[in-house]
Amino acid sequence: MNLPLHLGWLGVLEAAGIALLVGALCFSLFHWLGVRNRWAHGPSLGWGCLTALAIATGIDAWNLFYMGVVRLESPVYARIALAKIHDPDFLGTRVLMSSIGALSGVALAWMALHGRRHSE
Repeated sequence: MNLPLHLGWLGVLEAAGIALLVGALCFSLFHWLGVRNRWAHGPSLGWGCLTALAIATGIDAWNLFYMGVVRLESPVYARIALAKIHDPDFLGTRVLMSSIGALSGVALAWMALHGRRHSE
């Protein structure tokens, strides 16, 4: 997300909460497009999940992937790579919780919009 979050578990929970809101907004946007273009629920859910994950976990997921794939052969390169990451100790936890938050936001928005339509 590349936002100035707190360190540790508080930062993880902040990132997950922001990801929840991003997921709800992404699904709302694609639901609006789907209703306008007469899509089924699947494309709205799929595109909402994909964009929410890309927005919410983009930079952190890339840093996690980069650290796992690129061979850091010297301590200097490792320090340079770690200096670019906000809170590298909780990077994996932040990616996991942001992913769960984004997908949960999409699911909650779908349930809210689906339930509202059936109650009318």
